[in-house]
Amino acid sequence: MIEVCPGGNRLSVAENETLDFLGPSGWFIQPMRANAMSAILELAPVSLGHRLTEARKTAGLTQQQAAEQLGVSRPTLIGIEKGTRKARPEEIVALAGIYRHSVHDLMRQGPDTPALEPHLRAALGADDSPAVAAAIQTLQAFADDYQALEDLAGTEPFRDFPPEATLPRRADLRAFAEDVAIRERSRLHLGDQPIFDLRSLVEQAGVHCFFGDIPSTLAGLYAFVPQLGYCILINRKHPAERRRWTLAHEYAHFLADRHKPGVDYIDDARRKPVSERFADAFAASLLMPETAIRRGFLAVTERTGDFQTADLSRLAHQFHVSAQAAALRLEQLGLLPNGTWEALTERGFKPGAARRLLGLEPSPIHEDVYPERYRYLAVQAYVRERISEGILARFLRTDRVTAREIVEATLTSRDLDAQGHACAVRIPEQLSLFDLAS
Repeated sequence: MIEVCPGGNRLSVAENETLDFLGPSGWFIQPMRANAMSAILELAPVSLGHRLTEARKTAGLTQQQAAEQLGVSRPTLIGIEKGTRKARPEEIVALAGIYRHSVHDLMRQGPDTPALEPHLRAALGADDSPAVAAAIQTLQAFADDYQALEDLAGTEPFRDFPPEATLPRRADLRAFAEDVAIRERSRLHLGDQPIFDLRSLVEQAGVHCFFGDIPSTLAGLYAFVPQLGYCILINRKHPAERRRWTLAHEYAHFLADRHKPGVDYIDDARRKPVSERFADAFAASLLMPETAIRRGFLAVTERTGDFQTADLSRLAHQFHVSAQAAALRLEQLGLLPNGTWEALTERGFKPGAARRLLGLEPSPIHEDVYPERYRYLAVQAYVRERISEGILARFLRTDRVTAREIVEATLTSRDLDAQGHACAVRIPEQLSLFDLAS
C-alpha cells in the first residue's frame, strides 16, 4: 500500500491499483489491469523519464519538492527522470498523483507531444499570469489527449492540409487576404454564401478546434503539433459571433504561418504584426465575401434608397457575424463612410437589443469543448475496452454518468419506424464496405 498527496490530500492506493486524475471531478482508484502493469514494466526508462520530467514541470514542482513528496532522495528522482534508474510501478502511480496526471497519460504508447508551453510563453511576452499559464496547459492537455486517442485507435492523423500562403512583402496585404479567402472558399466549394457551420468546415480541413474557459482578454491560442496537426483553443466565454471570428482568424494563421505558435488578444494596443493584420483581413473576407456583401447592400439601397441600423442588423445576422464586424466590412468596401460604426456606438446603438427587437434568433452553434472526431475516438476506445470508464470520463472532461450518456448518444441514431414514429436506432460496430462483399 502506498499513499499519494494530490493537492495536499492523502489517498491510499494498493500496488495493484491505478489512480487517475479526472480534473474537476477529482480522483478515482481502480484495479490495475495486467496489460497496464505490463506496459509499466516494458516502457523504456528514458521515454518514461522524459514524460515524468515534463509532468513535474507542468505541475510547477522542483526536483527536490517532487522527491520529498515521493519519499526518495533528489538523486534518485534525477536518476528516474534521466532513465538511469528504473521506476517501480508503485512509484509511477504515486508520481501520477503528485503531478495530477493519469497513469495512462504517463504510460501510453506512441511519441510524445512536443511541449507547447515554451513557445506560447515566448509569444505572450510579459504576460505571465497564472490564468494565462492555465490556458496554455489546457491546450497542451487537449493536444496530449487527442494524440493518445489517435494512438489507441491506431489511426493516422489527417495530413491533407491546404497549401500554405506566403505573406507578401510589398503587395497590398488586404487585397492578398481577399484573394486567399476567395481561393479557400473555392477549394471548399462554398461560393459566396454565408458559412453556417464554420467549425465543421475548419475541422474537416485538418484543424483541431477546442473550446476552453480562458482569460477574457485572450481570444485564442494556436500551435502546430507535428505528430497531430494544427490545434487551436477558442475562448468559450466569448459571444458566439466573437468565437466565429476568432476561429476564422486562427484559420488564417493555419494557412499563412501554421508552424509558429501564437496567442491572440481581444484588444492589443501594440502595433499588430503583418501576420495578425493578414488574419483579421482574411477573417473578414472569409466570413463576409465582397460579392455577397455588395449584392445584399445594393438590394436594400436600391429598394429603399437608404441603409438603416435594422438593415445592418439583418445583414450581420445573415452572415453570422457581429454588427460591428458587418459595419467595419461595409466601411472597408466603401459602402458606408469611414467612422460609421464609431458614430453608432457613440449614439448608444445596442446590437443585442436591435436583434431582439427584430426577432433575429441566434444561430445554433457547435459548442462541444472538443472536436466531433475526438469524441468519436474516445467512445470507440471505450467500446473496444481499450480504456476504462474512468479514463473515458477524463478524456471527455466530465463525470462518469455524463460519459455514459455521451457514449449512448454517440452510438444511437434517431430515425423513423415503418409507421413514421420517431425511434432510436443503435449503430452497429462499423464495417468496411470495401471488404464486406469479398
